[in-house]
Amino acid sequence: MSKPGKLEKILCEARACTACVPHLPLGPLPLVRAGSGARVLIISQAPGTRAHETDLSFNDPSGDRLRDWLGVDRDIFYDPDKLAIVPMGFCYPGRLPKGGDAPPRPECAPLWHDRILAALPNIELTLYVGSYAIHHYLPGYKTMTAAVADWRNYAPKAVPLPHPSWRTNAWERKNPWFTEDVRPVVRELVGAALA
Repeated sequence: MSKPGKLEKILCEARACTACVPHLPLGPLPLVRAGSGARVLIISQAPGTRAHETDLSFNDPSGDRLRDWLGVDRDIFYDPDKLAIVPMGFCYPGRLPKGGDAPPRPECAPLWHDRILAALPNIELTLYVGSYAIHHYLPGYKTMTAAVADWRNYAPKAVPLPHPSWRTNAWERKNPWFTEDVRPVVRELVGAALA
């Protein structure tokens, strides 16, 4: 039996994390996927209820939409040696009193991101998906829209994206440049990174 590598050891520790158990209504189930060969890194928000129930990140309509934006199928999307998924919060954070998911727990990124990202040597493209990832990694923007509109300053190494939930439908109608300009480039960049 071979000795686990650095990344596997960190992921094993992260998946056993209980740092914020008192705040998790469904209990801990850290969802983070990565392989040392991954070329594309998705830093997203936090798993939703369906992801928690199925133990699989983006296993819902928002995942279908994200895969469409990226131009990849489920097999590629869930191959950890092609695509790493490292959310801002690894566990489902619960619901807000007025509806919608609560923000990602603040414990995860400081505890795990530096260690995990340092163990991903082959990343060619990082996608910051959703306002929490954008505000953490690309500070200084007043809105998610401003960051996404400034995508050319980050490409070809990174691209900020909105969260692909159903709520983004109205946002895309108000910002047609995203569909016309950003999405085709993201598909090209993902395709080139995975080639």
